[in-house]
Amino acid sequence: MIYEGKNLTVTLSDDGVAELIFNAKGSVNKFDRETVNELDEATAALSAHGDVTAVIVSSGKSTFIVGADITEFTALFAEPEEQILEWTRNTSKVFDRFEDLPFPTIAAVNGFALGGGCEMALACDFRVADTTASIGLPEIKLGLMPGFGGTVRLPRLIGADNALEWMTTGKNNTGPQALSVGAVDAVVAPEKLLEAARSMVKDAIAGNLNWQSRRESKKGPLKLNKNEATMSFSTAQAMVAAKAGKHYPAPHMMVETVKNASRLDRDGALKLENEGFVKLAKSDAAKAQVGIFLADQQVKSKAKKLAKAATKSVKLNAVLGAGIMGGGIAYQSASKGLPVVMKDINEEALQLGLNEAAKILNKGMQRGKVDGKKMAATLNAITPTLEYSAMKDCDVVIEAVVENPKVKGIVIKETEEVVSDDTIICSNTSTISINQLAKSLDKPERFCGMHFFNPVHRMPLVEIIRGENTSEETINTVVATALTMGKTPIVVNDCPGFLVNRVLFPYFAGFSKLVLDGADFVNVDKVMEKDFGWPMGPAYLLDVVGMDTADHAAGVMAEGIPERMQKVSNDPVTLLYEASRLGQKNGKGFYNFGTDKRGRPTKNAAEEAYALITPHSAESQTFSKDEVIARLMIPMANEAIRCLEEGIVASAAEADMALLYGLGFPAFRGGIFRYIETMGLAAFVELADKYAHLGPIYQISDGVRQMAAEGKSYFA
Repeated sequence: MIYEGKNLTVTLSDDGVAELIFNAKGSVNKFDRETVNELDEATAALSAHGDVTAVIVSSGKSTFIVGADITEFTALFAEPEEQILEWTRNTSKVFDRFEDLPFPTIAAVNGFALGGGCEMALACDFRVADTTASIGLPEIKLGLMPGFGGTVRLPRLIGADNALEWMTTGKNNTGPQALSVGAVDAVVAPEKLLEAARSMVKDAIAGNLNWQSRRESKKGPLKLNKNEATMSFSTAQAMVAAKAGKHYPAPHMMVETVKNASRLDRDGALKLENEGFVKLAKSDAAKAQVGIFLADQQVKSKAKKLAKAATKSVKLNAVLGAGIMGGGIAYQSASKGLPVVMKDINEEALQLGLNEAAKILNKGMQRGKVDGKKMAATLNAITPTLEYSAMKDCDVVIEAVVENPKVKGIVIKETEEVVSDDTIICSNTSTISINQLAKSLDKPERFCGMHFFNPVHRMPLVEIIRGENTSEETINTVVATALTMGKTPIVVNDCPGFLVNRVLFPYFAGFSKLVLDGADFVNVDKVMEKDFGWPMGPAYLLDVVGMDTADHAAGVMAEGIPERMQKVSNDPVTLLYEASRLGQKNGKGFYNFGTDKRGRPTKNAAEEAYALITPHSAESQTFSKDEVIARLMIPMANEAIRCLEEGIVASAAEADMALLYGLGFPAFRGGIFRYIETMGLAAFVELADKYAHLGPIYQISDGVRQMAAEGKSYFA
C-alpha cells in the first residue's frame, strides 16, 4: 500500500503499475475538499516512490467520479473573490501535480465521469472507458464553467469546436461518442476495463505509445492558425448568443476563456480559467442555479423517503376522463411500464385519449427516441373502457374529468362504489378544494389531489394535495406512483389553487391591471420574456391556458380567497372569453394563431383584442421594464410567501422547484424565493410598499416585513 485515505487508496503491483482507486464512504465518489487533499497526498506518495512505473486511476464503485461536492459551494461562493480564487487555484494545482507525474497515467472510466470526474480523467495521459461510461462537463447547468482544468485540457485534446460544444451544452457523452472525438482512447466491455487499461499503460511503459508527447500537447497552446481560431470562436460566440441569450453568463465566459487562452501554455490558460470561474461563482445566475440543484436534491430526497414508507404496491392505474389531459396521463403511466385503464362515457372520447398517446409516441419515433416495440408496448398497456367495472382491480384511480366540482364529486363517488376498499382515488383538479371534493366520499382518508400539468409528458411536476382527512399511507403511495410515472412530486396542503395556480393568478391579475392602466400586452410579453426570462409572457401564456379555463379558475380563486383575489373589473381575460376568443384552442385570443405558406405556426397581436380592451382601459402609455416586472412579480412573490407562512408548502426550496417545474420559472433566477432573496428582502419590502396602493395583492405580509427587519433568510 503506497497510500491509504478515507476516500482513495494507492496500491502497487509486482510489475510496478500502481492503481489509484477512488472509493469514498458514500454511495458515489465526488471531489469534496477532503478528497482533493487526499489526491494531492497520494500524488506526492506516488512521486516519491521509486518503484512506480505507471498509474491506473479507477473507481471502486459502479460509477467513476460524479464531480465536485456541490453542497460545499454555497458557503464557498459566499466568501470574497480572493478566497474563492485561492481555492480554485490551489485545487487546479493538485490536478497539475498529478498530470506531471514522471510516468504514464491512464484513467479507467466506468459510469459517470462528470465535472471534476471528467477533469480527473483529462489529467491522465490516456483514457479507456467501458460501455456504461457517461462523460461530460455539465458545469453550465450550475451557472459555472469547469474549474479544475477542463477548459484547458479538453480543447487541446479534442479541438476547440468539440470542446466548446461539450462545455456550452453540458451534455453527457457515451463512451462511443467520446471515442469518436478523441476524448477517450478505447471503449470496452465492463469486465475488460481494467485489463484494457493495464494493457495500454504497459504499451506506454514499453515505448509503444508516446505518452510524453501526448502530455506536452495538453500543456502547450492550442494548435490553431489565426484564420481557424477566428472562424472557430466566432461560430461558438454566435451559437452561444442564439441559444443562451443574455441571462446565462457561463457559456459566454467559456468561449471567451478558451479563446483568450488559445495561445497560452497550461499555466497561463489555467490562470484565465481560475479567474473566469471566480467571476461566475459570484454571479446571481450561479447562485440561482446552484440553489436549484440543491433544492432539486432536497425535493427528490424527500419524495424517495415518502415513497419508501409506502406499504401499498401499485401495479395498475386508472384514469377517468379520456380527453387530452386524461390521454396524456394514461400515456405517461403506460410509457413507464405501469399499465392503465382509461375510462370515459363515450367511444369518441376514448379515441381522443388513445390518439393523444399515439401522437406523443409518433413524435418520439420521428425524433428517433421511440421505436416500434416501445410504441406497441405503450399502447398495449392502455386499456380503454366505457365501464366502471374494468377498474375494480386498480390500485390508484386518477380522475381527470371536466373542472366542475359537481361533476367531479359524482364521478369520484361512483368510482368509490366500484373499486376495492384500499384503492386510492385522486383528482387531477387544478383549483377545486380537495376537502370539498372529499365530502362526496365515505372514505376520504384514501383521497387526495394529483395535479398534473399540461402537456403531461413534458411537464415534470405533479402537485400531490393533502386534504384534511388524507392518510399518510395515501400520500406515500401516490408519491411513489408519481415517481414510477417519471414525475417529480411535491406535496402541498389543500387551499384554493393549491400552490402553483394560487401564485399564478395574482400574477395574471397584475397583468390585467397593467393592461387596463394603458400598457400594451405585446410590450408586456416582450419584457417578461426577454428581460425577466419567462418562456412565455402573460398574454401568450393565457392564450395557451385558454381564456375559458383562466376565467373559470379566476372565479374559483376569487371565491376561495376573496380578500385578495376578487376578479378584476373589466378583466381583459373575461372580455376575450365573453367574445369567444379562447386562445390557441380556437386560434384567437390576445393573439391570432395560424400558419404561413410553408405551414409554420404564426402568432400575431390581434386587432380584435385591442378593440375589446381599449374601451375599458386608460389611455395608452409606456411603462418601464422595471415597472412591468414589478407589477407582475410582486403579486406572485407575495402569494408564494403567504403559501409558505400558512404551511401550504413546506419549504422555500419546494416552492422554487414547483414553479420551475410547473410554470417554467426562469432557471437563472432560481425560483420565486431565490428571486426575492437575490433582490434582498429589505429591497423587496421597499419595492412592494411602492405599489401597495394598487391593492391587496401588492401588500406584503407582516411576516416578510419582520424577516426583512431582522435580516433573516428563507434558505437559512
